[in-house]
Amino acid sequence: MRLKVTHRTEYRYDAPKRHVIQSLRLWPTEFEGQRVVSWSLAVEGATAERGAAFRDGAGDWVETVSLRNVSDVAIVVEGEVETTDLNGVVRGLREKVPPVAYMRATRVTRLTEGLRDLATEAVSGCGSDLDRAHAISRSVARAVVYTPGATEAETTAGEALELGRGVCQDQAHATIALARAAGMPGRYVVGYLHSTSDGEVHQASHAWAEIWVAGLGWVGFDAANGCCPDERYIRLGSGLDAHAAAPIRGHSLGAGTEAMDVDVRVVESEGQSQSQGPQGQAQRQQ
Repeated sequence: MRLKVTHRTEYRYDAPKRHVIQSLRLWPTEFEGQRVVSWSLAVEGATAERGAAFRDGAGDWVETVSLRNVSDVAIVVEGEVETTDLNGVVRGLREKVPPVAYMRATRVTRLTEGLRDLATEAVSGCGSDLDRAHAISRSVARAVVYTPGATEAETTAGEALELGRGVCQDQAHATIALARAAGMPGRYVVGYLHSTSDGEVHQASHAWAEIWVAGLGWVGFDAANGCCPDERYIRLGSGLDAHAAAPIRGHSLGAGTEAMDVDVRVVESEGQSQSQGPQGQAQRQQ
């Protein structure tokens, strides 16, 4: 499938910021499941100084930009990617970080008694690691029902489980926690999802989890949609949790408050666009 993406993030400050530094993870992953046809990133409304650019240990491309005396600025990504369905397997990714590094918990993926119990129940009777990973994703989908607006950006996996509701960010965090409880590394992934009119749960900007499966490597699991990522998905990057994998992370100097709008459109080359309207935080995946 060939998908076109337009991703626009606008920042507005009620008082100009003296200095804004942002770390951008906005380039599609290089692996066998996707091929970049064209891709560009532009900064509108301010003079940007492009800084360090590198491929990190997880195989993701990261670049920094520095802005001064900023009142309004937009980061605009446009491009086209050809995708292939690999049944969720992330094959051919150039990375140096060993899977065991993803056994480390973060604040939002820390195991609670409830998460441990759910993990034990989920993998009971399962044979292979792949069976266990699928069982974990299914259990999360049942235990944390996809409900837009039910949680906040800082909600932990344990809190979402207690609530019984959440968004794809919460489901991905819970999947990672359960995988780790079952002895399998798990990580958080951000990207785009081509939304169709089939009535299923879709968001143009999306998040899911990857679990390390013996004999296969990293395999994606999307509890929100009850599937492994296929040709509808574009992978951008990964991390221990939503904060670490955020497409845009930044720091600013100066008084005043910040407002932000995000609009993402993913469209098949000859199809109709799907839009995700304004959002409150770049890190928050609905």
